[in-house]
Amino acid sequence: MVYIPKRIAEEAARRGLDIDDLVLNAVIEELKLDPSEVPRVRVELAERFLEEAKTHLEKGDPVRASEKLYKVAEECVKALAEAFDLPELEEARKRGRWTAYLLGSASRSLAKKLNEPRVEYVWAVAYDVHVGAFTKRSTTSRKSRGT
Repeated sequence: MVYIPKRIAEEAARRGLDIDDLVLNAVIEELKLDPSEVPRVRVELAERFLEEAKTHLEKGDPVRASEKLYKVAEECVKALAEAFDLPELEEARKRGRWTAYLLGSASRSLAKKLNEPRVEYVWAVAYDVHVGAFTKRSTTSRKSRGT
């Protein structure tokens, strides 16, 4: 586990950046990890998020669980994009990050390449649940503040 100072985490969030992804990409780059290993690393990360989702469900927190499940889907799309060296991966590298648009585009490319429409479908569902959980969390937060 890596400690990220609050100020850094807040600034990354303000910019719409994912700290986990920033750290992972920096470490991969610094270690000059073999590109064939990167998908395995992302799958390991997805497995960690899956375990965290299970823990949140056991604690009765479906919103946090859905956030972790979204991360599972996100890491799986990224792992497959790495494994198949998709154009979206190169664009994410140029931008310095993945965007929701690039992840959706990668899921469509993967669905076509693998002749497996469920890849795109699962991504779409994960994204919808993620946005829905964020909306619910935001609404709940406003209600608790009386706004």
